[in-house]
Amino acid sequence: MNWNKLLNNGRRKDKHKHLTEKKEGCFLESEWGMVEKVGYREELERDYDRILFLAPTRRLSDKTQVFPLEQNDSVRTRLTHSYEVSNLARSIGTQLAYEHSELFEGNGLDKRNSQLTRSLPSLLAAIGLAHDLGNPPFGHQGETAIQDWFKANKENVFSYTEETMPLYYNDFLNFDGNSQTIRLLTQLQILNDKFGINLTYATLAALLKYPQSSTHIASTKQSIEEWKKSHGEEEQCPISDVTWKKHGYFYSEEYLVQDVWCETGLREGLRHPVTYIMEACDDIAYSVLDAEDIVKKGLASFHDLVNHLEYYMTCKKGQDCAEQSAKFEVINKVLESSKRMHDEFSNPSLNLTPAELNDVSMQMFRVHAIGQLVSGVTEAFKEQIDKLTSESCTIKDLMSLSKGSELCGALKSFDLKWGYKNKTVLKLELQGHNYIHGLMDMLWVGIHGRLSSTDKKASGTPFGKYAYGKISENYRRVFEDKDNNLPESYKEAQLLTDAVSGMTDSYLIDLYNELKGLKPS
Repeated sequence: MNWNKLLNNGRRKDKHKHLTEKKEGCFLESEWGMVEKVGYREELERDYDRILFLAPTRRLSDKTQVFPLEQNDSVRTRLTHSYEVSNLARSIGTQLAYEHSELFEGNGLDKRNSQLTRSLPSLLAAIGLAHDLGNPPFGHQGETAIQDWFKANKENVFSYTEETMPLYYNDFLNFDGNSQTIRLLTQLQILNDKFGINLTYATLAALLKYPQSSTHIASTKQSIEEWKKSHGEEEQCPISDVTWKKHGYFYSEEYLVQDVWCETGLREGLRHPVTYIMEACDDIAYSVLDAEDIVKKGLASFHDLVNHLEYYMTCKKGQDCAEQSAKFEVINKVLESSKRMHDEFSNPSLNLTPAELNDVSMQMFRVHAIGQLVSGVTEAFKEQIDKLTSESCTIKDLMSLSKGSELCGALKSFDLKWGYKNKTVLKLELQGHNYIHGLMDMLWVGIHGRLSSTDKKASGTPFGKYAYGKISENYRRVFEDKDNNLPESYKEAQLLTDAVSGMTDSYLIDLYNELKGLKPS
């Protein structure tokens, strides 16, 4: 890979203008930084600013991180989570750019290190802030609810039998918020053209957490299954399975992603190196900070967390305890420092209540745990950079290769046991699932057949017209665009996912209740 291309700060709109004017030469030909900064800001700094001021960014404040419809304002939402991921990613980018610029030297970058120190942290901050923008209401349960609705209604919605359905309808059967993020930023934020908020090629490339389509995943799995049927399960299949189970862009944005890859030197299955850092920061944020929120909500205590980590490290029968000790070095460090601070805070002279002691102890745990995990990810990136920038890179994630992997894994198991499986959380998730299904049923009445020349009955009803009118005007404009040549059933399904995924938790419930009261019996 070439860092000149990977940090390409050109924009699609500028390239379009360049090609329209038929100028000679290739846009941003083999050189990073050809586009001059605007005033005092680098182009990648402007990307962060554009994302920060977006309405969808503000809406994250009313989208579930872990706890749906949480009234405690100290518990994290998708917005505070995104701010924290952005901050962690920026800090790693700053350290790499200032202290390890030699990692990026060559290809002309050694002459532009002053630009690197501003652009690399800004790129990581931008993708950290934007990484969850496409997630629907009610967290990952919202993704599952959308997938389940399409699976239950696929033959009516897609107008195909299961045997004849094109593979690109997996965009909806396996709906993913990561793909919706790319769509939201490039297609649905309409200003006066069709370039969305016109992010740089570098930011768009790095935002592709899973650089593969749902079609690629489905076709690969089909090929493997067909090969095994003809050769048997025992013989080694020569077809490589996909690296990630999720997809990162929709069929509707395929042409756009191909352009991004062309300008950055990437391709399907080949991830931008800094995406690994952002993903690791996401792991840090939700493993450590979800644990803090679980304690803040009173679902567990600081002592419960300590006991969980100590039990996690228990040497199992037959295992080498010396090896285990080295494996759990980071957990031991964090526990030692956190328990020491807890003992200091327990001094009667401080007169802390049990709740206050629990709270400040968790704050110090957070500080020490994040410090160790960020250090581990930074070191892992430095150690693995040759592989991460290789055309044949097969690394799945960075956290598993870092010294903090066991701490991260232990915290995720704590979060699952004490938080995600708590009966109050499961009840609210079920309610959210039902709200999404009910609203999709009602919005579908307004969407289905609107552009069809043969079936106008559904959206022609007063209720259908009203439901259709409640969908964002931006989204409807994209749907109705005469230049949108996608299959009609695909467009209708996509308008439905655009509408639902763009809503906040509260708005979705309010709209559900409003439409339910108006729906004919």
